Amino acid sequence: METSPFPAPSRSLLYHQISVLLLTFSAYASFHASRKPPSIVKPALAPDPSSNSTGWPPFDGDGGTHRLGELDLAFLSAYSAGMYLAGHAADRLDLRRFLAIGMLLSGLSCIAFGLGFFWDVHHLLFFIAVQIAGGLVQSIGWPCVVSVVGNWFGFLVVDPRDAGFELATPVSEVEMSDGVGGAGEKPDLGNVEEVGLLEEGSKLDSSSAKAIGFVEAWRLPGVAPFAFCLFFSKLVAYTFLYWLPFYIRHNAVAGLQVSHKTAGMLSTIFDVGGVLGGISAGFISDRLGARAVTSIIFLVCSIPALVIYRMYGNVSMYFNMSLMFLSGYFVNGPYALITTAVAADLGTQDSIKGNSRALATVTAIIDGTGSVGAALGPLLTGYISTRGWNSVFLMLVLATSLAIMFLIRIAKAELQTK
Repeated sequence: METSPFPAPSRSLLYHQISVLLLTFSAYASFHASRKPPSIVKPALAPDPSSNSTGWPPFDGDGGTHRLGELDLAFLSAYSAGMYLAGHAADRLDLRRFLAIGMLLSGLSCIAFGLGFFWDVHHLLFFIAVQIAGGLVQSIGWPCVVSVVGNWFGFLVVDPRDAGFELATPVSEVEMSDGVGGAGEKPDLGNVEEVGLLEEGSKLDSSSAKAIGFVEAWRLPGVAPFAFCLFFSKLVAYTFLYWLPFYIRHNAVAGLQVSHKTAGMLSTIFDVGGVLGGISAGFISDRLGARAVTSIIFLVCSIPALVIYRMYGNVSMYFNMSLMFLSGYFVNGPYALITTAVAADLGTQDSIKGNSRALATVTAIIDGTGSVGAALGPLLTGYISTRGWNSVFLMLVLATSLAIMFLIRIAKAELQTK
């Protein structure tokens, strides 16, 4: 057979962009899928008066919910601290290798949490140590994914987080039939082929711009207001992520107490609403050309949605599912928008001359600050829920109101330019 004298045509830029988008989407959906199992098994770990279950030591007794909240704090505090470091490192390291290492270690930490059941571990320090390690390695994912996609596209298209939540919940419920530990074995190991992310993206940017400094990134226009807005937005979103199955399990719907499995499956409706909310927020903000205005619209609407869900969510299963979907739609909309499109906009704005090397740092600052709020929300819920769930929902409404306040000035500026 004769060899063609002409070299094979190179694959198109569009092919590489699609490949990178699918790989990074799958990678971070897997990262987030591995965060869902602890919230699914939470009702099984805590005391359950309706079934006379004392819970799994050390989460039994009157302080069981407090200790569950402290577990959430351990993971999310490590995650938020690691986010700043990971973003700084991602601007300076090989993104493919750094992301692959993070996925491998994240999968191992998730397995370790489940092994606590099989090894019959009842020491709180073991679970806290596993959660801290998990939070640190999980923090590698988001800055790397945003930076990779930003280098190829110049912007972010979708948020894979809620897709990961939806995937993780039914899988966790199925594996809980083999014991609580089975739900923890949700490794990210299946996506370690992420190491094959293409290097051609570097050809798109021939500049030799230096990575931006941490303090300098904080001073960029819009970074601080959106970061603190996300602090309160993630406080609300992650309270639902970590406590919604527990809330559903311990609050009768139409006079009936649902099972652990049903509570976990029902909680995915909130995530489905979040997916559509994130897509809608992105579409509306593109149409309006106003990120802050769009975020405020969703945040304002989320307040009555939360109140109505608390008041009427127990009337019937139909009401519960509908109001849960509505709450997820409005709560997760601005959260997804800020962590994706807004972070990419701020990381490549004109004031830094489109320096893509700043993207991971800015993304880490915004998501890291939000993750501090994400750590605070579940912790407070563990303590406040002992006084009644009305107090928890009041906290969520106040947090949403504060998130709105941080964006008012930017929203006014956006409206004035229209």
